[in-house]
Amino acid sequence: MIKRQHTVTTFILLLSVLLALFSGGCAQNPVTGKSDFVLMSEDQEIAIGRQNHPQILKQYGEVNDAKLQRYVQNVGARVARISHRSNLIFRFTLLDSAEVNAFALPGGYIYITRGLLAYLNNEAQLAAVLGHEIGHVSARHSVRQQSAGAATGLLGAIIAASIDIPQASNLVNVAGTALVRGYGREHELEADRLGAEYLARSGYSPAAMLDVIRVLKDQETFEKTLAKQQDREPRVYHGVFATHPDNDSRLKNVVGRANALKVRNPRINRTGFLNNLNGMTFGAGEREGILRGRDFYHKPLGIALRFPKDWKVQNLPDRLLTHPLNRAAVMQITIEDINRRISPRDFMIQRMRLKNISHDERIRNADGMQGYTAIATVRTSYGNRKTRFVVMYFENRAYIFAGAGKNIRDPFQYDREFISVAKSLRRLRSSETRLATPLKIRIVKANKRTRFSRLARKSRITNNPEQQLRLLNQRYPRGEPANGEYIKVVK
Repeated sequence: MIKRQHTVTTFILLLSVLLALFSGGCAQNPVTGKSDFVLMSEDQEIAIGRQNHPQILKQYGEVNDAKLQRYVQNVGARVARISHRSNLIFRFTLLDSAEVNAFALPGGYIYITRGLLAYLNNEAQLAAVLGHEIGHVSARHSVRQQSAGAATGLLGAIIAASIDIPQASNLVNVAGTALVRGYGREHELEADRLGAEYLARSGYSPAAMLDVIRVLKDQETFEKTLAKQQDREPRVYHGVFATHPDNDSRLKNVVGRANALKVRNPRINRTGFLNNLNGMTFGAGEREGILRGRDFYHKPLGIALRFPKDWKVQNLPDRLLTHPLNRAAVMQITIEDINRRISPRDFMIQRMRLKNISHDERIRNADGMQGYTAIATVRTSYGNRKTRFVVMYFENRAYIFAGAGKNIRDPFQYDREFISVAKSLRRLRSSETRLATPLKIRIVKANKRTRFSRLARKSRITNNPEQQLRLLNQRYPRGEPANGEYIKVVK
């Protein structure tokens, strides 16, 4: 009885602390004017954006085109100037990534990838994407989510400590997770509503918000089909909903409210937009390396690789992954600097900390590069498996190849392919420089005979070029160019 009374007293005391925290964590929402529970001041919010901005640039890189960067900044600033947080200095950055994405850090740091920009077709659509992200910042969505998550975790800890029920914190955390994730739909709709309002107030038609969502929904549909063919997860823009915008009455109603703000002669600027896109990289960039069929070329590193026939390759920012069509094996390729004058074998043992290696031997490829290979049992996506490791030295870097098979009863089923990939590493030849050059968007004028099927035959796009060209020009899935229209092609 004494313990129970102590528990109740403790709970009341802690609850009082929690209530005090809640009352002290309220701030006026810049959009609604109402009080929101937040655990972060505006100065702290800005500091988060400022501190994380360099990390974003390090991970993705900026598109090396000062004119295009200025254009994106100017369009974004035009919209942000009339937002609910016009006191902030918004920074808009075009990231050097083929991902289809746009996002915002707290405090006014907003990013759009060239992968998303490629699918837009006029300035109003660009303004719509940036306006959506400005809406997230204006309504402090990230700050509100962080505060809700922190408070929920605190509440769970208090309840668990106070009533001696181990499962209590799990129950509260589950409820809190649902609460925070539930913001997704509401926050996206609010960002669309605010973005549409900002479009209208800055001289664009609010209908551009629905227009750009249609474009991105088409891209999402195509990407999911392509991902299924390639047996991988689709990479889609976070702001696109499950249903098509034409069938989403709530979305249309939310965006349609901005129609009350009459816009005379709304700004579209398709010509200026396309002129700025002319020459922009499409797909994998030079710093990620270029895949041409079975061959991979990386100009900055000065290397080339060849993969087995019909194997799929994923070119990720920090590694290459390759696997056969049946996914019965996987190989990962990474790079590390060599900092000490040690042999490839010692690199395996000292740097990679591989233990109990077997089947080990020195190897040399046709280009004269020194290497070492061995088998070690490590944890993989299939579980503990015997894994083929190869370390190849080239200049001052170690190229690390690690391959494992799914079938535990036949661990060496793909051993020949693993070693073949590693030994294919070689110096990039001068004659291959063009192959290591990324694809570029070019703007051309269509005539009455122009068809996407004909353009696709001349395009350097490797996967479904005809449908890709339709997506790039807002003609998906069966449209054709109009006579005299300026369109995007990829060369």
